[in-house]
Amino acid sequence: MGSGTRLILRKHMNESEFEAVIAETLAALPEWVREAMHNVSVLVEEVANEDLDPEGEGLLGLYTGVPLTERESDNAGELPDVIYVFRKPHLELGLASVALREEIAKTLIHEIAHYFGIDDDHLDDIGWG
Repeated sequence: MGSGTRLILRKHMNESEFEAVIAETLAALPEWVREAMHNVSVLVEEVANEDLDPEGEGLLGLYTGVPLTERESDNAGELPDVIYVFRKPHLELGLASVALREEIAKTLIHEIAHYFGIDDDHLDDIGWG
């Protein structure tokens, strides 16, 4: 960094700013991805509750549902799959503004990959773990 350049760490990003990053990321996805995401809700929560994170790991995101690769013809009428993105654990990373936005987007894309049936090992292999 040059002299006079300040690194601004984001310990605060209000919910609407966080949700705007989620919306921008979703809008930037390829059209085929957006079209394939049927019956999926994306929710922003402060932190994962005990039911979602029983180990208290401080999850950044979580996909709950049946991945497309595991669905059968009788899945019609099921409750929506849910992608959770947790705000507070992202803020606790202490990242600069641009890096925080990138991490939020990466988390969302990681969880969308699970919806498409891509597991953590493969995501690690391609650098999205």
